[in-house]
Amino acid sequence: MKTRFLLAAALAAIASPAWAETVEYRVLMQGRDIGHMKVARDGEELAVDYDFKQNGRGPTIAEKLTLGDDGAPVSYAANGRTTFGNAVSESFRRTKAGVTWRDLAGPGAIKGKDAPRFYVSQNGSPIDQALLAKALLAAPDRTMAVAPAGTARLTEKDRRRLDGTGGPVEVVTYELSGLSIAPSYVTLDSKGEFFAAPSANFIVARAGYEKGADAVLRPLAERLASERLAGLQKEGARNWSGPVRLRNVKLFDPVAKALTPLRDVVWFEGRISEVVPAGSLATPGETVIDGNLGTLVPGLYDMHAHLDQQDGLLNVLAGVTSVRDLGNNNALLTQLIERIERGEVAGPRVTKSGFVEGKSPYSSATGLLAASESEALDHVRWYGARGYNQLKIYNSIDPKWAPPMAKEAHKLGMRVAGHVPAFSSADAMIAAGYDELTHVNQLMLGWVLNPGEDTRTLFRFTAMRRFPTIDLKSEKVRTTLDAMVARKVAHEPTIGIHETGLTAIDGEPNPGAVDYIEHLPVAEQRALKQALFGADTQKERAEYVAAYCKVLDTLSEMHRRGIFLVPGTDTGGAFTLHRELELFTKVGMTPAEALARGTLDVARYLGQDQQLGSIERGKLADFFLIPGDPTRDLRAIKAISMVVKGGTAYFPAEIYPKLGIKPFAPAPKVESAR
Repeated sequence: MKTRFLLAAALAAIASPAWAETVEYRVLMQGRDIGHMKVARDGEELAVDYDFKQNGRGPTIAEKLTLGDDGAPVSYAANGRTTFGNAVSESFRRTKAGVTWRDLAGPGAIKGKDAPRFYVSQNGSPIDQALLAKALLAAPDRTMAVAPAGTARLTEKDRRRLDGTGGPVEVVTYELSGLSIAPSYVTLDSKGEFFAAPSANFIVARAGYEKGADAVLRPLAERLASERLAGLQKEGARNWSGPVRLRNVKLFDPVAKALTPLRDVVWFEGRISEVVPAGSLATPGETVIDGNLGTLVPGLYDMHAHLDQQDGLLNVLAGVTSVRDLGNNNALLTQLIERIERGEVAGPRVTKSGFVEGKSPYSSATGLLAASESEALDHVRWYGARGYNQLKIYNSIDPKWAPPMAKEAHKLGMRVAGHVPAFSSADAMIAAGYDELTHVNQLMLGWVLNPGEDTRTLFRFTAMRRFPTIDLKSEKVRTTLDAMVARKVAHEPTIGIHETGLTAIDGEPNPGAVDYIEHLPVAEQRALKQALFGADTQKERAEYVAAYCKVLDTLSEMHRRGIFLVPGTDTGGAFTLHRELELFTKVGMTPAEALARGTLDVARYLGQDQQLGSIERGKLADFFLIPGDPTRDLRAIKAISMVVKGGTAYFPAEIYPKLGIKPFAPAPKVESAR
């Protein structure tokens, strides 16, 4: 009775007039103010205006909530646009009969008087987490069932005082878990009112306190996430003191593009020490693992990452042991790499690209900003001095700066890649000295844009509806592709994100996620059952689908011409990298050729093939074990029983359940050293 009374009191407190006037929150990304959340209250009615923009895009959401006598929402409605322009129409209703909801994934209901009081939105602001966190303060064990599914848990992590225009405020930061793969963090004031929602690169914080909150709570959220992942690393990473002998496996040979006969593979101190016929004799002190006639595949590369800590773990568990980071918070990335190299957290090997963007109203918050050519060149030198492999040029760079930037980067031994800056073309960037063009839409837009059209906004996506008009035999297409062939310019198309953007529809699984969506928590499933690019009519959707067909035709022609296609995702890698390689089979490659492209081919491209890319004596022990044959069906790479990165082994079947993910394959049997 006591806990029930406390919960009722907490919910009633939510219904008190704490938000009698509009409360404003500011949205900051990497220290830059990019938008707002405004919460207005009139009695039991809440109205939320949530709007932020960075890199020419961001959500615009209007929400209305009605609170019941118990303080929990009895109705919720959200309308607006997602970051990439998809229309949002989301609702929730609670009655004595239960709860019902509808989001872009579809409708749902939970019947009965014990149905959850709280609903976690699909595309809303942090207001749902603010209300939920306050209620959880008095809930039994600070846990509570929520709709559509899951049990939310609130755990206190930090207390401190922050100063702002309204005077000092005592705040408490909590971990809110049980809703998705990774927990989120929410900060409440001493009255339990919402103060901030911080993460490593992003924060929504009460206006007047946003700068102090950004300086303190963002690093706090990053540290808390790191500590959680360090705990998973301590529990899940397996290291043995002596050699480890993996018996009875076929190796994927990326040179022969075929499987070998059965082999035994031994690793010791992070490197492969033996690759010998199966049935070899073990030496004293070895740990033996039964490969059970499976296939051992070299570690994969995702060549378009924006790596964070959570991505690091998920990539390793998916066999992605190396990534090329194409733009990040430079300090956070350096810190993350150091933690990975020390073994504190799981993560892939990282090849860094230096991101340079021009200052404009549409600037990305990533990397370094330049307001002049001289400043852009200074940034190139900064990256060169710190050993970055590549320069990445972005949308708002003045096209006139690209040639001197490329020249300086080449002088410093760096490659040059990137987007096509606004009001320019792929042809101009090839002439400027690009070694690689990023994203297939960036390449193809030059064939359909009119002078003066601005690609720093969502127009760079919506304009793809013109792609079906492209004639691949036309002079302008031939000119671009001929130049790429002549100058040996590579292309990183990110096919998967275009497949999602151009073909995914609301209410159906993303076509690239069909094979794994049921393994994920409900929150991730909901995210994968909505369109990415908004299409307001069936005609628009048909144009997008036709555009995707033209994308595949274009890439097939590029592959036929011998242009090197680079596999990268821009979607976090892991499962989406598996899909990216599958899509390479849609443009002319066999499964074995696509798998070789994702391993040894890109290792050679990066100059890392002496250490990585294949399973050979003396190379780094980066590989993963699967039961199936990926040369017959590339989807086999999803069912991973073991990953080894630098000699450290991970059994996904042991770690995935801690993330709310259903494993794809059982762990192998291990015989301890004798």
